[in-house]
Amino acid sequence: MTDDADHRRLIIAGSGIAGLTAAIYAARSNNDPLVLEGPEPGGQLTLTTDVANYPGFPDGIGGPDLVNNMKEQAEQFGATIDHGVIDAVDPGQPHRIELRDGTVYTADALIAASGASARTLGVPGEDELMGYGVSTCATCDGAFFRGEDMLVVGGGDAACEEAAFLTKFADTVYLAHRREEFRAEDYWVDRIRELEADGDVEVLTNTELVEIHGTPEDGVDHVTLAHNPDGYPSEKLDDDATETTERDLGAVFMAIGHTPNTEYLEGTGVEMDATGYIHTQGGEGGGQTKTDVSGIFGAGDVVDHHYQQAITAGGMGCKAAIDADEYLEALEREEGAVADADAAAASDD
Repeated sequence: MTDDADHRRLIIAGSGIAGLTAAIYAARSNNDPLVLEGPEPGGQLTLTTDVANYPGFPDGIGGPDLVNNMKEQAEQFGATIDHGVIDAVDPGQPHRIELRDGTVYTADALIAASGASARTLGVPGEDELMGYGVSTCATCDGAFFRGEDMLVVGGGDAACEEAAFLTKFADTVYLAHRREEFRAEDYWVDRIRELEADGDVEVLTNTELVEIHGTPEDGVDHVTLAHNPDGYPSEKLDDDATETTERDLGAVFMAIGHTPNTEYLEGTGVEMDATGYIHTQGGEGGGQTKTDVSGIFGAGDVVDHHYQQAITAGGMGCKAAIDADEYLEALEREEGAVADADAAAASDD
């Protein structure tokens, strides 16, 4: 244990909706939380220009505005928010938390709310137009492009589910997959084929998005697609069999998966699945946020690979703060009992 480490009662990794909700509840419980923002302050919501489905904002609110409001609220209750990227965690009593810049903290409890990063393609125009017609969340942004043609990129369950969801708003949904066969479950493949038969979805197999055209002012105008009958056309752009086409669109949705930001928990004993999502304990009352390691809790997109909504992340952040508070109170009682026993033993001597 590092003697000069700054000790905190509770550290929260991540300043997205889950982390900030946890900070609000933890601060109100006098747990003096330190929130470490990480490499993507505010999380994925900062990439969303308008949030229309977060309760309490009937006229919508900008993603960055919602995050900033929550930061201000957390700080008003006593939370400290600082930039820092956790490099490693050595679990114990207390936990030792080392940041990438060499700073070391100890903490009685840790809430992992560091989110998951949506995978993107890295094609020209993607970064420039993210939040301006390019999105990683159909549920969040689909309604803004009502009546437009839309493109979903991906071939798994998430891509098929998003394509099906977008048919509520789109004129036509194009689903581009780089191979012939989908990775999605049969249910979703069958659903997409039904929607294709109805004319709501057009499936573009062996097809990849290679460029997005438009401006932040006017949004997405059109895209460049590449097709090769043997699949993976972006790797075969010089192949005579590869054809490129332009297609007018109003929106592009990336649905090629997420990567949970949990590398710093490797080797801690926190149970995770093969892709890095944290497993939490069930417990009463709809599931708890405790992990297999005492004093470490998980909340938000590091746990939830299904819903991945701001409101569900906020709810889990609330639960993590309450679970952490119960843990900290039990720890205090245990330490007090030990201290009393030591004092009694000393008096007997």
